[in-house]
Amino acid sequence: MQNLSPELRSCIEECLRCHSTCLGMAMNHCLQQGGKHVEPQHFKLMLACAEICQTAANFMLIGTHHHKHTCRECAEICEECARSCEQVGGMEECVQACRRCAESCRKMAA
Repeated sequence: MQNLSPELRSCIEECLRCHSTCLGMAMNHCLQQGGKHVEPQHFKLMLACAEICQTAANFMLIGTHHHKHTCRECAEICEECARSCEQVGGMEECVQACRRCAESCRKMAA
């Protein structure tokens, strides 16, 4: 990662942080809590968010210009996931990780 710009490196780090936060919270916190935490729409969104974050990070690491597309989609899904986690409640760590990632990805997509 040494020849990447600081902005790119920062976005990759936010994506990877969001990936691990969403996946970890879905598989641990949400499954343990049950109820609205595991309603299909919310739970699938968390997994989709983790997946697009991983993909966006990978595209930036590969160095393809297509990262603008994955970052744009990543920002959109992260925002949606943040809203869903806010509505479910008790998921502030996920909300914050998603919002930081969305902001970083919007800059990369510009």
